Amino acid sequence: MLKIIDHPLIRHKLTIMRNKDTGTKDFRQNLDEIGGLMAYEVTRNLPVKEVEIETPITSCVGVELAKKIVVVPILRAGLGMVNGIMNLIPTVQVAHIGMYRDEETLQPVPYFEKYPPKFAEAEVIIVDPMLATGGSSIAAIDMAKKQGAKSIRLVCLVGAPEGVKAVEKAHPDVDIYLAALDDHLNEHGYIVPGLGDAGDRIFGTK
Repeated sequence: MLKIIDHPLIRHKLTIMRNKDTGTKDFRQNLDEIGGLMAYEVTRNLPVKEVEIETPITSCVGVELAKKIVVVPILRAGLGMVNGIMNLIPTVQVAHIGMYRDEETLQPVPYFEKYPPKFAEAEVIIVDPMLATGGSSIAAIDMAKKQGAKSIRLVCLVGAPEGVKAVEKAHPDVDIYLAALDDHLNEHGYIVPGLGDAGDRIFGTK
């Protein structure tokens, strides 16, 4: 299921990121902040369990998270969304999936993966700023499922309809969270209007 997180602060920060004149520092900072804002909504339905505690006054029953959370950035651009989530949930563990897009075929090419222990039992949040063709996201979800993950959320900043449809077809059990659903992909596979190459803009490599 596709969920658009339409919040004034997110829209404001996303506009800054879309601006071609926004430098690396501001681009990275706003992505970090949007990641945290999106995480609040993405984690709304996490499973919890009751726990009895002692307050300074008396005992009471509260709740705590029932399962551990693992954030999985798709390298390298996905790293830009990790800190914002970690600031909200300091106990998260971080897995890594590395892949790059073949510029001719537009298909993802995996080159690295690393997971924490008991990954299969965790609530998994895969993050990547861009959901373009959907190839990288589908491959990352495939890789996570091969490790036994059963509860997976895909969190992207900006998506194209083509990518959303591709992920929904390949993995109908995975909820997709976007800050914005853009218009289309151009002939080079880039999102329009988009915000350019997120990895290059995060790390200042172009």
